[in-house]
Amino acid sequence: MANVSEQRAIENVIIIGSGPAGYTAALYAARASLDPLLFTGQEPGGQLMITTDVENYPGFPDGLMGPDMMVLFRKQAERFGTRVVETHVTRVDFSERPYGVFVGDDEYRSRTVIIATGAVAKWIGVPGEEEYGGYGVSACATCDGFFFRGKEVIVVGGGDTAMEEANFLTRHASKVYVVHRRDQLRASKIMQQRAFDNAKIEFVWYSGLDEVLGESEPTKHVTGVRLKDARNGETREMPIDGVFIAIGHKPNTELFKDCLDMDELGYLKVEPYSTRTKLPGVFVSGDAADRVYRQAVTAAGTGCMAAIEAERFLEAEGDGS
Repeated sequence: MANVSEQRAIENVIIIGSGPAGYTAALYAARASLDPLLFTGQEPGGQLMITTDVENYPGFPDGLMGPDMMVLFRKQAERFGTRVVETHVTRVDFSERPYGVFVGDDEYRSRTVIIATGAVAKWIGVPGEEEYGGYGVSACATCDGFFFRGKEVIVVGGGDTAMEEANFLTRHASKVYVVHRRDQLRASKIMQQRAFDNAKIEFVWYSGLDEVLGESEPTKHVTGVRLKDARNGETREMPIDGVFIAIGHKPNTELFKDCLDMDELGYLKVEPYSTRTKLPGVFVSGDAADRVYRQAVTAAGTGCMAAIEAERFLEAEGDGS
């Protein structure tokens, strides 16, 4: 049974998640004197914690390491009074207001909740993939394509995401190989045709990624891949400068499957031009609802939106402090 929560004051805002969306929501809520409580989640800082150089976030012309950026995000949110708790929420109760947010047996109640649980890239799980993550292995062409100017890369996947990544990468890379286990793509016809028509893209059929190869000197970097033939199991090595895994993303929304509307991939649904869900006082920001852009700057933007909407919601009810 949950601990008696009457001893705890009812919160104005609880934020679940601590990437750019969560910390930005916290910053705005704190500056609005809402005294937000933020639970970091199992991966404090979100996907930027495994990103090396962030060069496309406005205001940082020289770039910044992802983890260093998230330290700054947190410091700014805490400066205005955000209470950050390094733990993950295990359950929510949205059946009545104030809403229940549980950390194990501890229950917290809040008038509003901002969900910023993000999403994670789906990985294949082959040797070298994790080791060289951020050092030549990526799941975001928009984020990292610039680092491969004039180089050769592979994209692993056969859906719309893979075709989109491959086409984007041709703006920077000299050659893009699309590695797919079959000889037919799952991508929509229009996305397939764009890739087929791109002279910089070459398809490597009946092949799967078996291992990412690399070196640590003089700096850690990818040198190639080992591919496995899907028909006979034979392997071969292929020299390459970068590996982009494009088999989709998975939103971290399992907590809310019984109380909020989701699309077929698990992304939370919000009202158009807002962060509002079907439940009054529950808002979603960042990649938990964004299946299209998935950028730090867009996540931060929706974090700002969610905090402003929470503030206005509380003001309309006369509940804000």
